[in-house]
Amino acid sequence: MDRLLFGDNQFFGVNHMSEEKARQQMMRFQQTDAIMEVLDIAYDEGIRTFMCTTHDRLAEIADRVRADKARYSDFQFYPCMPYAHKYANAVTEHGMMGALKNFMPDDGIFATALSGAKALATKEVDGMAKVLIDMEMKMFHGTKTPVIFVQNVFADLLLGMGFTRALKLFHDHVIEKYGVEPAFITMNMPMMLEALEKEGIDRPIICSNINKIGFRMSGGFDAYLDALKSGRVRAVAMSVYASGAIPADEAIHWISELPGVESIVFGASSAGNIRGTKALVEKYMGDIAAP
Repeated sequence: MDRLLFGDNQFFGVNHMSEEKARQQMMRFQQTDAIMEVLDIAYDEGIRTFMCTTHDRLAEIADRVRADKARYSDFQFYPCMPYAHKYANAVTEHGMMGALKNFMPDDGIFATALSGAKALATKEVDGMAKVLIDMEMKMFHGTKTPVIFVQNVFADLLLGMGFTRALKLFHDHVIEKYGVEPAFITMNMPMMLEALEKEGIDRPIICSNINKIGFRMSGGFDAYLDALKSGRVRAVAMSVYASGAIPADEAIHWISELPGVESIVFGASSAGNIRGTKALVEKYMGDIAAP
């Protein structure tokens, strides 16, 4: 993984400290051109990885990347799934069958449909889960997706229900079908790490809040540090600035001294903030590209 990943919260009105700022950002990024303008700034700065939800707007971004392979030859997506709202919206707009056709992969659509129908008919949960993963990946066909994440809302729901076998199923399917690395987003990294290890998943990639003041670090600050020091996890740190509560230089310096943190994911909507974060990561952690 690259050391610096670019996130998408700012494009879809997510801000953990200010609802007004979130609203302003949502209005600003209503058009795909506005999103691409910011992505181009990040890409031109050498930030080549876009860690994003599978929001239906991302299909437009993937289309742009596919359409100009010369320009975006190093561009890669880290999809984070599922994005449940798009399914509800699609069913409302197109009906059940229309929604399924819209999301199913073009290659082998009949086989996928049969697989899904069989899974539903036999109540075979594993089969349905695999079909859903493939449906989520449809928009990224023909692009680079070296790491695929389970979104925290879904991952933590499974964790809380004790249905961690589903996380193992995701892990195995992503490796077997796509030949890439599976990863997990969570609000409780120590608990997620323990659950994944019990499922036989060693040194998993886990994205979670990691910052100097323990902002939104469920499970206990010390438990995070213990997990990182143990060498049992490949961590992606988000909310490193604690939504602006920690000065940028101080935040990145502190993160850089932690063992086990392979990457930082951040969101920004201005060239200054993008370049500033890149400069700090290079200052304390070296080249932002994968070592």
